[in-house]
Amino acid sequence: MNSPRQNVNYRKWRYIKDSMTSYLMAFGGVSVIFSIVLIAFYLIYVVIPMFKSAEIHEISNYSVPNVQQGDSKIYAIEEQREVALRLDDSGNIVFFDTKNGEVKKIFKLNIPEDTKITSTSAGDPTERIVSIGLSNGSFLLFQHNYDISYPDDVRLITPYITFPFGEKPIQINTKDTPVNRINAQYDGEQATIVAHGIGSRINIISFKKETSFLSDDAEIIAEEGNVFLDSTTTEIFDLRIDIEQRELYVADSFGEIYFFNISDKRKPRLVQKVEAVKDDGEITTIEFLAGGISILVGTNQGNITQWFPVRDEENNYTLERIRKFEMQNAPVIAIAPEHTRKGFLAIDKTGNFGIYHTTAHRRLLLEKIDGLMPKKITIAPRANAVLIESIDKKLHFINIDNEHPEISFQSIWGKVWYESRDKPEYIWQSSSASSDFEPKFSLTPLAFGTLKAAFYAMLFAIPLSILGAIYTAYFMAPTMRRIVKPTIEIMQAVPTVILGFLAGLWLAPFVENYLPGTILLFLIVPLSIFLATIFWTSLSIEFKANVPEGWESAILIPVIILAGYISLEVSKPIENLFFNGNLPLWLTQEMGIDYEQRNSLIVGFAMGFAVIPTIFSISEDAIFGVPKHLTRGSLALGATTWQTLTRVILLTASPGIFSAIMIGLGRAVGETMIVVMATGNTAIMDMNIFEGFRALSANIAVEMPETEVDSTHYRILFLGALVLFIATFFFNTAAEVVRQRLRTKYSSL
Repeated sequence: MNSPRQNVNYRKWRYIKDSMTSYLMAFGGVSVIFSIVLIAFYLIYVVIPMFKSAEIHEISNYSVPNVQQGDSKIYAIEEQREVALRLDDSGNIVFFDTKNGEVKKIFKLNIPEDTKITSTSAGDPTERIVSIGLSNGSFLLFQHNYDISYPDDVRLITPYITFPFGEKPIQINTKDTPVNRINAQYDGEQATIVAHGIGSRINIISFKKETSFLSDDAEIIAEEGNVFLDSTTTEIFDLRIDIEQRELYVADSFGEIYFFNISDKRKPRLVQKVEAVKDDGEITTIEFLAGGISILVGTNQGNITQWFPVRDEENNYTLERIRKFEMQNAPVIAIAPEHTRKGFLAIDKTGNFGIYHTTAHRRLLLEKIDGLMPKKITIAPRANAVLIESIDKKLHFINIDNEHPEISFQSIWGKVWYESRDKPEYIWQSSSASSDFEPKFSLTPLAFGTLKAAFYAMLFAIPLSILGAIYTAYFMAPTMRRIVKPTIEIMQAVPTVILGFLAGLWLAPFVENYLPGTILLFLIVPLSIFLATIFWTSLSIEFKANVPEGWESAILIPVIILAGYISLEVSKPIENLFFNGNLPLWLTQEMGIDYEQRNSLIVGFAMGFAVIPTIFSISEDAIFGVPKHLTRGSLALGATTWQTLTRVILLTASPGIFSAIMIGLGRAVGETMIVVMATGNTAIMDMNIFEGFRALSANIAVEMPETEVDSTHYRILFLGALVLFIATFFFNTAAEVVRQRLRTKYSSL
């Protein structure tokens, strides 16, 4: 027997251990909550910069360099935004420092005496081609290029000029017909030039560079043709050729645009005439968006609209107005498209400066620059700076902070009309081989895929796991339960990557080869169990007494195996008899139902297999844990076993069963490896069970290793993670609220 002193020491030591344990448990709980909150804040920290508005600030302003030689016609900035180009109407090309206007180099174009520059135009900014129309009916093309070197570890940019088709002007009109409008595109091998002189006639001329293999001559310039095109309008305002040199847009002073197909340069064809401006408005500027598919039209009413060709059901293209942007406060005098993104700058007559993005259908900034009456504008290739010439012969060099213009609520969750598509759609396509690619960052198909995966997984898992838990906890013999329950629970330890591997490489081809049999499984197996049950009830009591109570389900094992074997054995004969030997192909050709080998059915099987142990274990514990006096009391009052189950057991265990379902749903929503390996990873929105999909979690796993840190793509992947986090938090919170209400409601049973 312990002494009083020993009892006191024991109680003290026990108190210390209890206190330490309580503090340790509290610390662990608080740490978990703190970690979850920290994860949420980090996700928000990464995502928030995407929704930041654009900002500008003026770096410097100075007098226009070499202004005494003539008025400005064209401006351009090189990629590092350190050197800019200015072309004046006397044929001088001036390269100068963007920060202070210091002249670095001056080139004089070979323009004949008594000849003036009557028109200028810039082509695709990636080729840096500039076309010049002259008063004697000729034109000249030049490229501005930049060499970068690092003497003494200091960056040195050396500008120079090249002439793809010679330094001498090329005659396109008669000498008494000036080139009043001109535009040209050049891709390194071929150039197409369109020029307007007088009236409605437009000249189209095309050149090709050919390499000679029979002589030492490096290149031979071959003229493709000089075609006269009647535009049917005499009030031509501007001309634009697309980058591919297949389409020509002619804008007139009445607000109409003529859309020509010039794929065959010798036989240009008018496709369509559209009224781009209504209510007696006029077109004030027209420019191509990056990539040369869309055109942007600015008007004297302050409107900016986006147009591009749309293909109809008969495979014909028509020019459609896709978007209209918020009005500026005065006539739009200049639009400067970004070189590699689907954004643009616009400035109006009163100095209002706007930054827009077409895909996001968003105006990121509209700010009035004090004291600025703009005349010319050009944007840096990286869209991080702009040069604006004002009417007082001043140049304003302005920095732009606009990292993520393509993001808006509409572009993430709404339907967007992307270039070259025939209608607005939900699309996720984050990358392309083309630098002028239009990013498609719609999370809607990914969220749809996540819910689709969870739906089919739960559709497969809930009936099996809940019904299995009911039988195991309530009807099964204790000895058999001690075997079955651990066996099912140990399935939870199987890595999901193994399940995904087996589903993608074994189950998917197997189901495709035995698709009729797989479908028959859902009919023959339940029917076989039903018939076996009827057969069992018809047997004599003496025979049934030979089977111990609670072991009846073991008899169904050979029945289920036999039913499955029969389903698979009749698969091929049925497929040959009714579906021409190939049910997946028959579904596609005859029913219009696309079939992919890795589809939602496969994910339902594999993910359901992964979720079943979780739902089964928690549900079985909840049912088995119902106090026995409730069961005995119900039976003693005359209720049948089934009545006791449905009206007492399940109601009392409902909080635990509901929690099991919600925990299983949470796991299904966040599952990654099975979805990555068992689906086609195609971000489409289709409830077809034979189609694949892409879930948010799988998308993060697949694309995160390839994305640039802090890019829009990187941050939107974090946004997907944040959406998953919020969805999980919502489901868990809702589950806890419902569980507590169920517990309160049925605790009195």
